[in-house]
Formats: sequence, C-alpha cells, structure tokens
Amino acid sequence: MSSWFECADESQRTSGLAAAASAILSGELVVLPTDTVYGVGADAFSPAAVRRLLAAKGRGREMPSPVLVGTVRAATALVEDLGQDGQRLIDEFWPGALTVVCRATRTLSWDLGDTKGTVAIRMPQDPVALELLRETGPMAVSSANLTGSSPPTTAAEAKNQLGEAVAVYLDGGATAGDVASTIVDLTGPQPRLLRRGAISVGRLREVAAVTAGGDAPGS
Repeated sequence: MSSWFECADESQRTSGLAAAASAILSGELVVLPTDTVYGVGADAFSPAAVRRLLAAKGRGREMPSPVLVGTVRAATALVEDLGQDGQRLIDEFWPGALTVVCRATRTLSWDLGDTKGTVAIRMPQDPVALELLRETGPMAVSSANLTGSSPPTTAAEAKNQLGEAVAVYLDGGATAGDVASTIVDLTGPQPRLLRRGAISVGRLREVAAVTAGGDAPGS
C-alpha cells in the first residue's frame, strides 16, 4: 500500500523523505515534486527498478528515462564531457528546467533503456526533490503520468494515474506549471535544441550558440 506525506508539514516532510529514500534504495518507486511537473523516480543504478518505472508508465525501452541529480558534481560523474558550452549552460540554468543530453560515462553499470550510450540529465530546483536526490544519489525520473496522458502538476493527479505502483508519494503542493524542461543535446559539435520547454531558445542563446532545427540564427 502506498504511503502519502504532506511536505508542507515539517514532521511529515522529514518522515516522507526518509521513507522515500528507503523506498528508492529498496528498488521501489517514488512520486516527487519538481520545478516543472511531478515525477516518478527510481534508483538509476537498479535495472529492475528502472524496468518497474517504465512498466508503471506503460512505456517501452525505446523511450529511456532521464536522470535527476542533486549536485553538479553528481552529474559530471555520469557523463564523459559536458564541453565548454554545456558547462556554461548548466552554470546558468541549474538548478532549473534545463535537461542536457550527454555521452554517458562508459564504465557505469546501469540500464535506463535504449539510450545509445547517452544520458539525459537535469538538476531540478524543487527543494524536496533536491533533498531526496542528495540522499539517494542519481535517480531515473520521468513525468508521473501514464504514457499518452497529461503530466501531473499535483501529487493527487499523479496518484490517480499511477496508483499503487508507487510506494511513496511526496506531496509538495502544486508545481509552477505543466511546461516540461527544455532539452539540449550536447553530444555533437554544437549544442542542439531537442525539445522546447520552460527555458526559451532566446535565453539559451544568451549563453551558448544553440541550434534549433530549421530556426534562423538568432530567432
């Protein structure tokens, strides 16, 4: 049976974070708030837990889960090289709504799905998420919805979709909005926009020369 914790209450928040960390380290799933939408998370280094996450969402291996981290240092341990542009982007936008796709460190023993040697990684701004991540280490986290449904902005919406597949729900109140993170690919010679989101192309280009498909330069 799922456990529910109201993180606005200090004692429940403390208990909830402890229960969530224990659940993650036991290979179970946790719903947590982020600065974009609610996410469902699992231990990034437990292939069985990641399979459980994908199954809960009704999602296949062809759509691998992104990874959330609690510190920049944790992120740099997971990737081969951010590059100068990548470093500038995360210096400016982390913690926040920027996901970067990098070449994963080859020695890592994990299975996030069919990643083709890459990892999508982000450091969220939500304080509950950051506190949990600093306790558990990197987590595979995807939006807490069934595939094809709208991403939830409340823990209740997440539970309506995922139900008892999740061990612990951390209710941090409504998130700021239902706009997902912006995704930038850092695996090529120049940063490339993969998905528009909470951070505009214009803001990205104030920091690095990000290409955006057919967009004209500077648009």
